[in-house]
Amino acid sequence: MDAERGSPYKSYDAEPERESLLPSHSNEHKAKENHDSFVPHSCCSEPQFGFNHLLIAFVAGTLACFLAQYAICGPTCFSYRRSDAAAPAAAEALLAPPWAGSTERHNYPPAHPTNAFPSLFPTDVGYPGGTPTGAEPAVVATAPAYPMHTGAAALLQPEKYNLFKKWGNLSPWYSVDRTTFGLNSGPETPETCRVTALHFLHRHGARYPTAYASYGGPANFTGRLNQVASQWTGTGDLAFMNEWTYKLGEEVLTPFGRQQLFDLGISMRLKYGFLLKNFTESNTIPVFRTESQDRMLASALNFAIGFFGYPFEGQYQQSITIEERNFNNTLAPYKTCPNSNDNTKADRGRNYVAAWAEVYLKEAHARLAPQLVGYDLSIEDVYILQQLCPYETVALGYSKFCELFTEEEWDGFDYSLDLYFWYNSGFGFPLARSLGIGYVQELVARLTHTPIATHNSSTNATLDDNPITFPLGQSLYVDATHEVVVLNILTALNLTTLAAQGPLPADHIPAHRSFRVSELAPFATNVQFQLLECASQPGPQIRAIVNDGVVPLTGIEGCAAQKDGMCAVDTFVKAQRKIIGETDWEYDCYGDWEIPDGWNTTTGQPPRP
Repeated sequence: MDAERGSPYKSYDAEPERESLLPSHSNEHKAKENHDSFVPHSCCSEPQFGFNHLLIAFVAGTLACFLAQYAICGPTCFSYRRSDAAAPAAAEALLAPPWAGSTERHNYPPAHPTNAFPSLFPTDVGYPGGTPTGAEPAVVATAPAYPMHTGAAALLQPEKYNLFKKWGNLSPWYSVDRTTFGLNSGPETPETCRVTALHFLHRHGARYPTAYASYGGPANFTGRLNQVASQWTGTGDLAFMNEWTYKLGEEVLTPFGRQQLFDLGISMRLKYGFLLKNFTESNTIPVFRTESQDRMLASALNFAIGFFGYPFEGQYQQSITIEERNFNNTLAPYKTCPNSNDNTKADRGRNYVAAWAEVYLKEAHARLAPQLVGYDLSIEDVYILQQLCPYETVALGYSKFCELFTEEEWDGFDYSLDLYFWYNSGFGFPLARSLGIGYVQELVARLTHTPIATHNSSTNATLDDNPITFPLGQSLYVDATHEVVVLNILTALNLTTLAAQGPLPADHIPAHRSFRVSELAPFATNVQFQLLECASQPGPQIRAIVNDGVVPLTGIEGCAAQKDGMCAVDTFVKAQRKIIGETDWEYDCYGDWEIPDGWNTTTGQPPRP
């Protein structure tokens, strides 16, 4: 089970760009020095050894290397089984044992390409031609219907059913049905209303597996296979594994993940581009936020390219908050909450997933285990075979592992991720409210155009008290975070409609459950907090839209049922301030509390003394 709490991706330091194509005198001198270090100091001196001496030395050296390699790894060093996949570019991958199940890496781009001369390839040479712009689009307000997001054109899936909706947090985001959360309403502007502002929260795009996995984990399984590579053979449905190699990276966005955020940026510009007129009138530009983690920053920049176009410099400012311990960050609050690193408090989901896997994968295990001869396939291993399907699909476009399971077993997989995130991030997670409350404080500050009064959670006073890095009174905000934080925030807001069937059981799938992670927190999930002015409603209104499904706000004190899910901003703010006041970050994150046997929560709060 992969969580979003992996360590930040560490990139290498690339060689500095060359300033000039033509070498200077000093560069010529340095090149001569480097060249001289590989040749005799005198080109005219007589050789000290004859040809026969050199030939004997070469043969002896070759034989010594052969005997040393044979002594270390035996005859397997000199035999291999051919794979259909292309050979890795990296030397270490070429020298790796070439059995099926081994890891394959291509390591692009090369660290020091010999033909890289940036000065010869400028990105701006002038002469752009005419550049007049037209009116900003406003699909959410002007179109007769709202464009829905379905499918993933770049990916291949079975034709029998929509497998992409059965992968929990590993699903590509899609527009849910308009009645998904209990209201027959869509994101389009309600009658008599107009949209005045948007607070937009989204997750990063599709990524490779994270470094951490509390249950399952594709890399863990591959490592176990490699340890006994010469002992197992795939047969029947698993025969393809004899030539299979593990091709997944770690932590960073896949190509499809980049596309998701680029497309999301374009989509939001088409729907809400008209809000940019407010910035022109106030002579300002928007401030969007993301985090320092590689996939987070890459997602935010791909979104910006889609939203603003290239180049986006000068059209907005990107605030990059640090995702690391001891840095307050509402978009990565678990980094400053010590109890979130205590598995007895923060990783209850693992046990629920393991128990459920024993139920729904029983037949799959009986079917697949005999087909991997020489390897004792466990239930957890079978679960990883399911994980490989979505991970390979969003990374490589297609996965043979998807064909191994029935639709019922995919329903079971989808529910396993509901269990995990219910108990590890959502309404059944005892730290959910505290971890989400910092963003709620920021949302209230933005809605009321007043700074945060007290920094007593994950809010960052340095950034949030600065009107440049945390502006107030703007009509468009965009924040990028992880799916666990999206679920923390939905819990902290007290959107109880999403928690109607909790606590979730580990022995069966409840009928008509409202907490579905594939609908709430898939790759590139997005939440729209629309602000509206309506002739039919007194005062400014707010509503929440998750993946194009309108969520009722009836769990928020004072917000009555309304056909389009609206609530007065003043009422909404008053209720959120009450929740903020009732949340005890110090106790929740630093307190020495334990979870009693059989205890559960549906509000995201820990047991109280």
